[in-house]
Amino acid sequence: MSAAGRVLRSRAGAAGAALLLVLAATSVLAVTAVPPEAFREWGNPASWLSHPRAAAPAWAGLIQQERIPEHLLLEGPRAGGSAGATHTETRVFEFDYEYDGFPSDLIYGFEASYEGSPLLLLRLERPDGSSMRIYSAPLPFHGEYGAQHVRVFSADHAVRKNAAMQAPAAPLLPGAPAERLLFSDGAGGPLAGRYALVADVHSAAGGIAVSGESLVVGGRAFGLMGTDELRRDVATGLLLGAPIALFIGLSVSISSVAAGLLYGVYAGYRGGRTDEAMMRLNDVAYAIPALPLLVMLAVTVSGSIFVMAGFLALFGWVGVAKVSRSMALQIRTRGYVDAAALMGHGSGRIIRRHILPQMLPYALASVAISVPAAITTEAGLSFLGLVDPSFPTWGQMLHDADVHGAGSRGMWWWIVPPGVMIAVTGLAFVLLGNAIESATDVRSQALRTRG
Repeated sequence: MSAAGRVLRSRAGAAGAALLLVLAATSVLAVTAVPPEAFREWGNPASWLSHPRAAAPAWAGLIQQERIPEHLLLEGPRAGGSAGATHTETRVFEFDYEYDGFPSDLIYGFEASYEGSPLLLLRLERPDGSSMRIYSAPLPFHGEYGAQHVRVFSADHAVRKNAAMQAPAAPLLPGAPAERLLFSDGAGGPLAGRYALVADVHSAAGGIAVSGESLVVGGRAFGLMGTDELRRDVATGLLLGAPIALFIGLSVSISSVAAGLLYGVYAGYRGGRTDEAMMRLNDVAYAIPALPLLVMLAVTVSGSIFVMAGFLALFGWVGVAKVSRSMALQIRTRGYVDAAALMGHGSGRIIRRHILPQMLPYALASVAISVPAAITTEAGLSFLGLVDPSFPTWGQMLHDADVHGAGSRGMWWWIVPPGVMIAVTGLAFVLLGNAIESATDVRSQALRTRG
């Protein structure tokens, strides 16, 4: 049976390969399904204003046995209009509200191109058949035909005043927000059913074009994994963190193992003073405390994640070089190596054709086992705030959660998923590395054969 077959037949190897396949699929999904602007704008709070702040996952209500109000982002309303002495554009947003709490806010936005000062009218049609006019105001004046971005918030004083005048009688506290007034059932709770927000824009000066309409019905739950304090979608951050983690882990481990392997094999094969000098240099590099130096380099040189990956590779080759050198010392005493030397083959050819192939299983196992160390080191540096915060890494997510006190506020969805992803990724490569090492170890194979 081949080495790959022995790896996959072992429990550890099969489990590691399955986890790695899931991580690879997650990375592909992140690259193909998540819009590129989500990656570029991860650190820009203005890009996430339509999302709720510190919202729990949409399924959290199943655990709490409560219908938590879900944050609704509505686009593409039913459109209508009429032309005459006054041009009117009408937009209707319909949505179902079946929750145990009130919305946190109501935001209507659109882009209008017009001349003059059109009149905007907003009304809310409730499930009980009543209609509440909640807003009436002219748009900013345009002397010439031009565009204007408009947003109306339920926190607006005019909206609350209109809602208070038309709300059904209910035991509401003085100064209750407009959302409680608009969605009240008259008995202190929210009225469940189908609502419709109707927006009419009337223009007497000429034509008016309305586009980009959106309605936000604020809630305390959103999406698959909720949002953080900066309104960012945690599920998006977890997806975008997967390819970054795999890139850092694989690039650092492959480059450091390759450098250490070549360094150790050359030192071991050459022997003598060359070996002695190279190993003393290796001892010096081994004695350097890597983590404090990485912290110092991140502060003084650059916090770029690519520069940090280079620093990690720079300190990761030392241990591999020591093991590779000891293995090369054993291989060079074998007969086929002496025969190749007698045939006039040079050192480079002997190392390339007769020594390195013998060490390939060890190199593969070392690459797999080195990946978790690179990922956890990067996560630690990100948690300390030393890596570029614009990259949505899992360590950076934990750093932001710590800064905003997510633990003390009970925001477990901001802490647990990134930590679990780091642990699962490390576990996948550790299992795979141990399986490769066991499958390619001659002594363990002999013991299994005798048994």
